[in-house]
Amino acid sequence: MLAKRIIPCLDIDHGRVVKHVQFHTGRWEAGEPVELAARYEAQGADELVLLDISASAEGRRTMLEVIARAAERVFIPLTVGGGIGSLEEIRAALRAGADKVSINTAAVRDPDLIRRGAEAFGSQCIVVAIDARRRPGGGWEVYIHGGRTPTGLDALAWAREAERLGAGELLVTSMDADGTRAGYDLELHRALAATVGIPVIASGGAGSLEHIARVLREGEADAALAASIFHSGQYTVADVKEYLARQGVVVRR
Repeated sequence: MLAKRIIPCLDIDHGRVVKHVQFHTGRWEAGEPVELAARYEAQGADELVLLDISASAEGRRTMLEVIARAAERVFIPLTVGGGIGSLEEIRAALRAGADKVSINTAAVRDPDLIRRGAEAFGSQCIVVAIDARRRPGGGWEVYIHGGRTPTGLDALAWAREAERLGAGELLVTSMDADGTRAGYDLELHRALAATVGIPVIASGGAGSLEHIARVLREGEADAALAASIFHSGQYTVADVKEYLARQGVVVRR
């Protein structure tokens, strides 16, 4: 059985780690990204996700510098995303020290970018991020532009297409649950696990150790991503892994 992964997420705005609730409200600052990255590696994180949420030209330069400094300090895989929209930008992130690149808005606008990225750098380097919000009539809709723009795309259908085009992994965030600490959207992640054959990282809603255990078991996710519970000091990565091991969930110790 493959071990489940625990992945802290660092949302970076002009060089600082920040956090919002449901993408847009309740912003608070968590600290300096490289120091946090080193802290989480020491706690036993399996990977790290670094997201550039400013994604301006100035933010892009700052982000590449952050990636390079983080890659010098930590030796676990780094996934980098936020505003990446071309093969050249994927290449720049990988050259700076990222192991994987997450694409979201650009993939929806130009799905062939997934194929071109997988052919150029390998599927293992291409993570497609999906921000999904529940539809009143059932199912989930894909949003882009940091959760601001609805696309009309069904999240499960888009996940299947991303896999077909060559994505090696999906990073799926429930917009309804994000930052609320009320638990992951288990229905969403179960549906995804039944839809695709590539790994799914569950994101959005972690507020307790049981939330993480449930999304890995009942939600059938391959990895759990969390931010607020780690940045606030509520739990360490080691706390999570010790709890999961007691619950019979296979993790890297």
